[in-house]
Parts: sequence; C-alpha cells; structure tokens
Amino acid sequence: MARNNQLELLFTAPAPDAGDGAERLPAVSAAPPPPAAPANPPAPTTSGNPAPGFSLAPSSPLLQVPTPCPPTLPDGARWRVVQAPQQAIGFILQRSRRRSIGFVITDDGLRVTAPNWVTLKQIDEAVLEKSRWIVTKLRAWHDRKEQLALSQTRWQPGGALPYLGKRIVIALGSHDRHAALAGDADQPRDGDLLRLALPADADGPRIRDAAQAWLQQRAGVWFGARLGYFLQASGLKIKRWRLSSAATRWGSCTSDGHIMLNWRLIHFSPAIIDYVIAHELAHLREMNHSSNFWAEVGHILPGYEQARDILRRHDPASLPTF
Repeated sequence: MARNNQLELLFTAPAPDAGDGAERLPAVSAAPPPPAAPANPPAPTTSGNPAPGFSLAPSSPLLQVPTPCPPTLPDGARWRVVQAPQQAIGFILQRSRRRSIGFVITDDGLRVTAPNWVTLKQIDEAVLEKSRWIVTKLRAWHDRKEQLALSQTRWQPGGALPYLGKRIVIALGSHDRHAALAGDADQPRDGDLLRLALPADADGPRIRDAAQAWLQQRAGVWFGARLGYFLQASGLKIKRWRLSSAATRWGSCTSDGHIMLNWRLIHFSPAIIDYVIAHELAHLREMNHSSNFWAEVGHILPGYEQARDILRRHDPASLPTF
C-alpha cells in the first residue's frame, strides 16, 4: 500500500470498548415484470438538456464517493458510518493493541484500526477531523475501481454487460437487421446472448455503440411501461418524459410535469428502476425532500428504502458492479 494512503492519529485517554456489531446490507428483492405499456404512452426522446427542477442527484456539486459495506467483514471487525461535511463515510473498524488510530484505504474501502480503549465517539471524531484526506483517497480508490469495471466490459464477442440486474453476453453476426436478446428481454437471465447485427470483424467502438443503442431502446420501452403503471396506480399525470445520459443524476422532475430518466438505469434490477420512477413522481406532489415527500414515495412504492440505499452507492457515470 502506498504511503500516502495511510494515516495515524495518537490518542492517550483510556475508555470503554466499542459496542454494537456490524450493520449488514439486506438484499433487494426483484420487482415483478412490467405490465404492458398503456395504449398511448408518453414517448421518450434523447435530445436536449435536463429541464430545471428537483433531481435525484448528490447534494454536493461533486459526486459523492460510494462507501458500501463489504459482503464480508474480517473477524472481529465492525461496520460504522460517520456523517462528514462532504458526505457519509462508511468504514471497517478493527480493534487492536496498537497505541494509535490508523487509517488505510484497502480494496474494501476505508479501514480504521483503533486501540481497544478508544471510544466510538473518539474514533468518529478522528474520522471527521481527517475527512477531507479520507474522501480524497476514497475518490482516487473509487476512480481506480471504476476504470477497472469499465476495462472489464470488453467491447467484443464474449464481453459482459449488466442489464436489468443480470449479466448478458455480447455476440456478433445476428441474422436480424436489429440487435436482439436471445432470451426474454423482459426477464433476462445471466449469460443470455445479446446478438448484435454486426459483422464478425467489427471493432470495439462499433460494438459499444450498437450495444448501447440496444440498451437505450430497451430503456425507453421498460421505463415507459413502468411509468404507465405507476401513473395509473397513483392517479398522477405528467406532460412529457424523456431519456437522458446525464453524468450526475439518475432522474429529475419539474413542477410542470416533465420527467427525465437516465437510460443507464437499465443496467439495474427492476426494483431500483421502480424506485427512481416513484421518486420522481413523488415530486409532482412534493417538490422537496421533506418527510412528506418520503411518505409520498412510500405511498407510490412501499418498501423503497432498500433500493434507495443501493442506488446511493453508484454514480450515474459508471457501470454498476454486481
């Protein structure tokens, strides 16, 4: 580990050990397949800039760095989250016989090692004190992971793409004039082939453009059907909706009923797509993020919290990792 990714703080006051154990993230159950689109669904478009209004975007002008709890924790470790001025910082806390608090950025994110006698309050205060350094290092760590994820998306036959929470595989040489999934596009399975209407010698950029065009087309179909379902169920009305490729927001809604949805949501499971749609529709009644707004989201989509928490750990500009 590079030296500039490590930090130590010395403490001298003895105190009791930490208390509760780790908090683990629950899995999000899959949403049901979308119903058939309404007879005259609002048509998606891909041109223009997002209209002004509330958006599902980070509170900071800069993207916050996702700090998810790892699937497994080291023996005796705990998971904690501290709300720093820049963002919430999640970290693995380990106790040891050392005399100082150490900060290290590992493949699992931030790991804090502290003496047994240092209190949780002191540990949290130390994280807050060094939050600027921590967020800077976490951002560099996240950027490296993002580049790795993008590099693992091979724009060639056999390359894998996330689609509706599943991994589909690129194939070339479709006999159809258009790209098609060799399986049920509404209920994909891991390993389904996305057959692109390209010659076997097509290069990477051409494969990427064809695959993304298919994903955008599927986003228009899927989002339109789900919007139609929730509009009918809630009694709400919108004027227009469209697809976007914004790098900093998953969706937005204006007070006059214009909704934007990021086409990259098609990478995620149906439950997460439903959450973003419910979030934006709730803004038709509450143009804020008050308790009344979240109550409205819950009225439109009960049990939305798990999907919201998962989406907060992803940047719109990068591919999700599952």
